[in-house]
Formats: sequence, structure tokens, C-alpha cells
Amino acid sequence: MTSDALPTVDSPWPVSVLSGKIRGWIERLGAVWVEGEITQWGVSGGNVYGKLKDLEADATVSFAVWSSVKAKIPADLKQGDHVVALVKPNYWVKGGTLTMQVLDMRHVGLGDLLERLERLRQALRAEGLFDPARKKPLPFLPGTVGLVTGKDSDAEKDVLRNAQLRWPAVEFRVAHAAVQGERAVNEVIAAIRRLDADPEVDVIIVARGGGDFQNLLVFSDEQLVRAAAAATTPIVSAIGHENDRPLLDDVADLRASTPTDAAKRVVPDVAEEISRVQQARARIGMRLTSLLSTEADRLEQFRSRPVLASPSWIVDTRADELSRWTGRAHELLELRIERSRASVGELRSQLRALSPKATLERGYAIAQLPDGAVLRDAADAPPGTSLLLTLASGSLTAETTPGGATGAER
Repeated sequence: MTSDALPTVDSPWPVSVLSGKIRGWIERLGAVWVEGEITQWGVSGGNVYGKLKDLEADATVSFAVWSSVKAKIPADLKQGDHVVALVKPNYWVKGGTLTMQVLDMRHVGLGDLLERLERLRQALRAEGLFDPARKKPLPFLPGTVGLVTGKDSDAEKDVLRNAQLRWPAVEFRVAHAAVQGERAVNEVIAAIRRLDADPEVDVIIVARGGGDFQNLLVFSDEQLVRAAAAATTPIVSAIGHENDRPLLDDVADLRASTPTDAAKRVVPDVAEEISRVQQARARIGMRLTSLLSTEADRLEQFRSRPVLASPSWIVDTRADELSRWTGRAHELLELRIERSRASVGELRSQLRALSPKATLERGYAIAQLPDGAVLRDAADAPPGTSLLLTLASGSLTAETTPGGATGAER
């Protein structure tokens, strides 16, 4: 049987033929550039043997850097580095293993990645997503706390344990999600939206126990950041990474340094609150005691005054004063009347002395013309003029005659 013929149950391929064909198929790929994280790096016999892991998917390949190539790549490469490598697949027929032979390897431009993150940060800031005015206050005592974190993670245990130590009655609604890898962004977004839609959840904690900068890139994803900004429930970011903080820290309503810190910031300490209540009650009691004591002293001072010690004292004192002022008022009134009577007498005498009636009583009369004017000149009353003569007692009429004689009648 030739190697080109298809194998059958009666004429199978030898293992060497299968291995040779596999090697041929693999080598057709040629050299390619790949990106990943070094998860294993060991030196043996001048060569480097390691593994390269996908940044998001769960996929790993082995690689080898021969000593001839090792001298040409950066000397500071190590486990955990984010790299790009020019690799050529090499299938070892004898051992039946596939290894990527590294022809070149370089650090990924971390500066470029940080630059992209910074541009996104500036764009989100320009939209106002980081504005302190839009950040929502946390409730003093949340009835139910939402928690987004990895399943059975240390972050979950830290938050639950510390929160329940501080306030045993606190309730949690935990939404598990991948916190790294290709599924993380969508799962974290779905968890935030699910908890935000729950009317019983008062605050949401997004927690992860720190990690490598590249593993935290999930929490700088634009879609995730916008989902957190759109939530109506207050969001607490507890990623636990001080340097190169993810964008979620900036858009969250509160940033906690660690999951433990988030539990302490969200849930009050029942012992501390009881102590504060007791201190407040003690201060109020002392203040009331002091106030009552002060008012009691003032009341005693009022009671010791003469007007309260002997209530009739003020009545007796005012009665004597009233009697004196009443007598004085009578004296002044009588004096005023006497003076007024004397003044009236003097005015009456003056009036009588100046009154025309007194002149009439001495025998004089007042002659008035028909129009009421007083007659002062005989020429004003030609013969036949009627005159009214006013005497001291009564009046009479008269008429002038030629020669000045007058006839009169009462």
C-alpha cells in the first residue's frame, strides 16, 4: 500500500505515515505572528521551553526558543509577559508532539495599550461620565446588596464575610460572572443589568481581588463602563488594583480599594452604630440635665424675690401710692377749679365794661337804618326815614321829620 492511498480497515496506514502527513499539513502553515501571555518560561540546555496562552480564550500552545534565537530576543522576557511571537509549527514525529518554534519574540507595546485606554478615558470624561455631580449617594443601611463577582472567588468570600460581621442582618443577591477572559465583559454587563432591574437591590458591588493589569482590562471595556454608568442603582467598584486603575473605578459612584474595603464602605458596623446611639443618648441626657438644673436655679431665684415671697407686699405698696396720688389729684383739681372760677369772674367784669349794653343802661340808644346799618350821621336819615331804636331794655321804631323831630312808637 502506498502512502497516497486512503487507509481502510484491511490496509491501514502505519503510524509513521500518519505522523508524516500530520507534519506535512502543519508545516504548510508556515511562520505566523501570534499574541498571547507567557504562562511558563523555563531554560534548559541553553534553550527556552514555555507555554503561550490566549489573552481571552482558554487556549494554550507550547513553544521552544532555541539557543541560537534566544540571543536575539529581549533578555528580560519572563512568565506573565504579554508578547507577540513569530512562530513556526514543528511536529515532532518521534514523540508525537506539536511545538511552536519561536523565530522572534517581542514585548507587546504596553504604551500603545495605555494610550488607547487614555484616549477612551478622555472621551468618557468629555461626555461627563466621570462628573462627581452625577454620582449617586450610597444608602446608609441597604436592605439588599447586589454583588457581581467570580464564583467561589476570594473576593466574594471577603465581601460576604466582612459585611455580615459588621451587620449580620444584611442580605446579598450574588450574580456570578467571569471576571477575566472572553466571556467576562458580557457576563459582567448582564449581571449588572440584572441586579439593577431588581427593585430590592439598593447598591451593587462589582468585586475582583486584584490581578495582572492585562487581566483587569475587562473592567476598562467601553461597553461595560457604559452599562455601569447607565445603572440607576449606585455602583461600587472593588477591583482591588491601585496602579493603572480600570475605567470602572472612574465611572462608579464609589471606588473601594479592595473587596473588604467595599464591604466596610457599603455596610455600617452595627457595634459602631450602637455605640454612636449610646453616645448621642448620653450627650442628650447630660444636656437635658444641665438645662433642667439651670431652669430650676432660675425658678428658685424668682421665688426668692419679695414679690413672690410675700405676694400682698406689692398690693399694699401700690395701695398707699394710689391713695397719695388720689389725694394729690383732688387737691390739684380743686386748685384748678378755683383758678378757673377767678379767671371767669375777671373776664365777665371786662366783658361787662366793654359791652354796649352797659352804655345803653346809661340812657343811650342805638339807631339803625332799615337795612340794619347803624345811623351815625343825621344826613343819612332824611325826613321820613324809618329808624329802629335799641334801648337798654327793649326797642322801638321812629320816623324822622323835617327839622329833625322824630315820632316814635314801641
